[in-house]
Amino acid sequence: MENRLSHRLFEEAQKVIPGGVNSPVRSFRGVGGEPPFIVRGRGSRIWDADNNEYVDYLASWGPLIMGHAHPSVVLAVQESASRGMSFGAPTPGEVDLARLVCEAFPSVEMVRMVNSGTEACMSAIRVARAFTGRSKVLKFVGCYHGHSDGLLVKAGSGAATLSVPDSAGVPAGYAAETLVADYNDLDGVRALFQAHPEEIAAIIVEPIAANMGVVLPTDGFLQGLRDITQQHGSLLIFDEVITGFRVGYGGAQGLYSITPDLTTMGKIIGGGMPIGAYGGRADVMEQVAPLGPAYQAGTLSGNPVAVAAGIATLRSLQLPGIYENLEDIGSQLEAILREAAQENERQVTINRVGSLLSMFFNPGPVTSWDDVTKSDVETYKTYFHSMLEQGVYIAPSAFEAAFVSTAHSPQDLELTLAAARKAMVRN
Repeated sequence: MENRLSHRLFEEAQKVIPGGVNSPVRSFRGVGGEPPFIVRGRGSRIWDADNNEYVDYLASWGPLIMGHAHPSVVLAVQESASRGMSFGAPTPGEVDLARLVCEAFPSVEMVRMVNSGTEACMSAIRVARAFTGRSKVLKFVGCYHGHSDGLLVKAGSGAATLSVPDSAGVPAGYAAETLVADYNDLDGVRALFQAHPEEIAAIIVEPIAANMGVVLPTDGFLQGLRDITQQHGSLLIFDEVITGFRVGYGGAQGLYSITPDLTTMGKIIGGGMPIGAYGGRADVMEQVAPLGPAYQAGTLSGNPVAVAAGIATLRSLQLPGIYENLEDIGSQLEAILREAAQENERQVTINRVGSLLSMFFNPGPVTSWDDVTKSDVETYKTYFHSMLEQGVYIAPSAFEAAFVSTAHSPQDLELTLAAARKAMVRN
């Protein structure tokens, strides 16, 4: 594909933006090469600066569940923007969006709007610490909850050890307040609680891991976390920034019938605009200022334009048959990838829930970060560039998810099948 303008733009970007990108994975460091610069999108398709067209399975990393530039969302944004971009004061729309979130998630009795998933997770942990009077938080290897200092950590020599910083600039002492266990390992969680009795404020978990690729919870894992936290007086935080409204209108907690104490959200609730939110039990959320001592603020929180996009998106998702349609498209994409892999004798594992899926070049099963790391990354790089060259845009990382939207058509799937067959041919 022609990429001269994207190449020049990337050269210019690197002079004024670190790495030429405003989020690291966009740099294509994980797959090699240079990123195309995207200039527009419509439905299931995007176009780059050189007018190359792609079927898009990235969907802005998940928010665009109705596709790019969905008419109802665009209209809502235009109407809201015409009345003013921001006020730094309460607006009717934020009340409407909060009500929609509370209605969709029975565990959420009160919700606070913020501007990103990172901010939502950081704030939820602060509230959990304020509510419990404890300092430590437990997370899982491979689960990403934003780039706040206390969550940018990785496991040490074992699941029962304290963590070390996973990024420069994170004080080791602060990172030590975060404990790390293996995803789907309840014994490791129990060991950490035994080692730190009455110190752990909360467990934060992606109920369906989607930041190491899609990894599903094993039977009993989420209920086990619920039981352990209740036994020890800790809170359970579900990070549903990706899964919220994606795997079902009530998120993963609705799908698995688990009730967390706090939930973090983002992406879909803003319809493609910057947004985040955290909410939960009223007695816990009453810790948040101005009601309580846990301070959190934001000039643009509840931004009326983002809120308008979110309301339009959630109302569209309430229409009959939406999630059945997403399940159908997701299952077809899974079948296409399996067919292409089998034809080329590729060993792959595909993990999928509804419109969220990942394909690992790995015989599987893939149920933990350790399993994920056994995947063939070099094969994925070749596969990625072949798909991109054929007009199919997927994540520029072997450890990310693909996102289906209601806009994906039979023609998109046919093109994807043809591309995948060619991309998986052995050299």
